[in-house]
Amino acid sequence: MKLRTVYRCQECGQAYPKWAGKCASCGGWNTLVEEAEEVMAKAAARSRGLTDFSEPPVKLSEARAMKAEHATTGINELDRALGGGLVKGQVVLLAGPPGIGKSTLTLESCAALAAGAYRAGKVLYVSGEESLAQVGSRAERLGARPDNVYLMAETNLARIVEEFRKIKPAFLVIDSIQTVYHPEFVGSPGSVGQIRECASELLKVSKAAGAPLFLLGHVTKEGSLAGPKVLEHIVDTVLYFDAEKNNAFRVLRPHKNRFGPVDETGIFEMTSKGLRSVDDAGLLLAESDRDRALAGRAFAVAFEGARPVLAEIQALAARSYLPYPRRTVTGLDLNRAQMLIAALEKNVGLRFDEMDVFASLAGGIKLKDPALDLAFCAALISSAKDIPLPPDCVFMGEVGILAQASSPGFLDRRLAEAERLGFKTAFIPRPPKKDEGRFKGLRLEVVRDMGALYAALLKFIPAKAEKAELRS
Repeated sequence: MKLRTVYRCQECGQAYPKWAGKCASCGGWNTLVEEAEEVMAKAAARSRGLTDFSEPPVKLSEARAMKAEHATTGINELDRALGGGLVKGQVVLLAGPPGIGKSTLTLESCAALAAGAYRAGKVLYVSGEESLAQVGSRAERLGARPDNVYLMAETNLARIVEEFRKIKPAFLVIDSIQTVYHPEFVGSPGSVGQIRECASELLKVSKAAGAPLFLLGHVTKEGSLAGPKVLEHIVDTVLYFDAEKNNAFRVLRPHKNRFGPVDETGIFEMTSKGLRSVDDAGLLLAESDRDRALAGRAFAVAFEGARPVLAEIQALAARSYLPYPRRTVTGLDLNRAQMLIAALEKNVGLRFDEMDVFASLAGGIKLKDPALDLAFCAALISSAKDIPLPPDCVFMGEVGILAQASSPGFLDRRLAEAERLGFKTAFIPRPPKKDEGRFKGLRLEVVRDMGALYAALLKFIPAKAEKAELRS
């Protein structure tokens, strides 16, 4: 076997004969790492891998459509993110930062599948980062110790494949793909070549046996998947855990799914006994005191995937002592918040050039629904003018750059959710087109622009403060 030295980018996998500071393919700096690559003869290269395809080509008109039958995992939020459950031979890549709950979720799913959809089969959990005692202690803490779940602490791919063929499990977990190495390829575990080859071999084994496969992967400090981008193209489904490490809520977002939609999300709550599915997100993401009016707080009904979520926006406009006032936003888009601040200054007459503006989305998750614009503007006006907003008011609408308001999508479902949660007044850009009399317990207040919103919020000023406001 002949070897040659190449410099491979750890971000995109591009190989170069010489080292360079910047990758010409992806633009990454200091990503080229020296690796040894096998030099194959032309005859071996032509014959390698040609025997993997056993079926001859067929006409497209004669090809049979595959009916994807989903097997539920027993974890509601995981099934929601997967599009209904696991499909036979499905390969899932679960990525997220360290400590966010990837191993906990997969161990819980192994126990649920072993007691549910695959109770007549076996489940194999391969750990390359922890010992069997560590995995066993976590399983004991979670209360997940079924007899048909097998644990294996191994990083050698040949040994993993050998045990897979002996046990013949119905479900396989690799924790994590960065720790597994192919013995026939040169390179340390976690390198681009090793990750690519190991994932390809595991894909073949999983597809041939029809067993779903979970691959756990790490992310870089920038938030992208550690390893080559080709790994995301190999697998069938890519799931990302999106949350701050110290936050109680974990949001599982699908970025790719060949067997279901990608607009669904799973929400979990981290507890002492593991991850708990959050079925009614509307009641948990806004747990603050809702029985009194507060200045700078507004509620909205956003959509996370295909379900409504109650969002609480808190804004603070305070006098600034800095040459350039600060704009700090958590959970929302900073650029959109700055645009809304400029729209309020231009069209309502409020001055924020001498104020620091802080805004936060309660609950610790990130939402990009434009229907939050109206609630953000209401909370900011309420804080700047010290107007306490009643806790039974909800604001839903998209605000444009000219301060005009437009109706968001799924307005009927948003209003129905607000009525279910006990809100009495809904501020919307225009009434719904259908079933106008359906929301009998919810009074609809139409605000077509920010001027109308400002005028409507002035009605909430207490009597004494209203006189002082008129004198000013």
